[in-house]
Amino acid sequence: MTTPTPGYRTVTVDEARKADLLTIDRWAFPSGLPDGAFAALPVPLSWDRTRGVRSGSGDLVAVHSSYPFQGLPVPGGTVDAAGLTWVGVHPGHRRRGILRTMITDHLERTSARGEAVSVLTASEPSIYGRFGYGSACPALRLTVPRGAALRDVPGAQDVHLEIETLDVARHAPTIRALHGRVGRPGWATRTTTALEASFLHDSEHTRDGHEPLRVVTASLDGTPTGYALFRRRLRWEDTAASGTVSVVEAVARDAATARALWGALLDMDLMSGTEVGLLPVDDVLTHLLVDLRAAAPRLKDHVWVRLVDLPAALRARRYAAPVHVVLEVADAMVPANAGRWRLQGGPDHAEVTRTDADPDLVLDVRELGTVYLGGVSTAALHAAGLVREVTAGAVARAAVAFGWPTAPGCSWVF
Repeated sequence: MTTPTPGYRTVTVDEARKADLLTIDRWAFPSGLPDGAFAALPVPLSWDRTRGVRSGSGDLVAVHSSYPFQGLPVPGGTVDAAGLTWVGVHPGHRRRGILRTMITDHLERTSARGEAVSVLTASEPSIYGRFGYGSACPALRLTVPRGAALRDVPGAQDVHLEIETLDVARHAPTIRALHGRVGRPGWATRTTTALEASFLHDSEHTRDGHEPLRVVTASLDGTPTGYALFRRRLRWEDTAASGTVSVVEAVARDAATARALWGALLDMDLMSGTEVGLLPVDDVLTHLLVDLRAAAPRLKDHVWVRLVDLPAALRARRYAAPVHVVLEVADAMVPANAGRWRLQGGPDHAEVTRTDADPDLVLDVRELGTVYLGGVSTAALHAAGLVREVTAGAVARAAVAFGWPTAPGCSWVF
């Protein structure tokens, strides 16, 4: 059980404490929104998964929650995961071990629910590594000049596009269906009504000078094949317009749809460029652009992964090549994960068992989380001194097996 920080106690935060939760969230993540506008924003949390820490005086001083990501795609399979979110501590109560108490509580509850993995998108990348989370899913940001040349794709001219103001009631079912069929490792879907409502909510107080949320939908022979959510902001420099298109999310079922969507998004009147974030590193746009360099690609961390039930997590995914390796894993926060594990698997199966055999590789659970989605190589971590090879050739064999043809990705921040 969680050992509480002296002078504090861990509690469940129900909807009746929403005002207190929002107060802590605002202390942790400063916002210039008026009080009324901030309180009116939809809260996407599942209250039965929301927890907090009270001080001795009874005040709520920290909060955290998680989203139920059932069936999170992983290489060759799915796993039930907890999406850690809304982690915040009042600045007057920092440096007292409260965050560690909350992460411990989160991991215990995640395990009790049978969720083998915890995932998050980090507000500060330096925080979560010490709790066993590994940066498993990098993302690209691009700033594409208007009219940037794209390579031709057969059939793109046959895709029908509609550009409209977002109507949640009308567009949400299409967005939900297309987003849910992506299946890329790490591709978390918005699994609750509250999550979807919060993501699609469009308040004038949160637009930062942009227009209302727009949507371009793509279809072929009447069947929806893709969509993009975007906003524009118009600026004038001297006598010329210099607006920006900000793409919130884009999903395409096929290459022709992707070419049609990006062709429209990159060539809008009065805009000088299009900003795109959270693209997988192998996204089709990086190959369609004739001049990727002109889009100034920047790499950032995105989804972090923490194995909570190590054998269940490793069994849930598949491996790109046959693998038989003994892993010696260190885990300071989840002792049940620590020790030596024999992994035998391949493209169609995986078995994970305890063993006393000599290890082939020695690593921390953080590094195992880093390679879990197939986007980071064990060979790269070994070169950085973060994975120790005991058996010659084990690093290379594991790098091939843990890799995956499709890079991980996630289209939103949770």
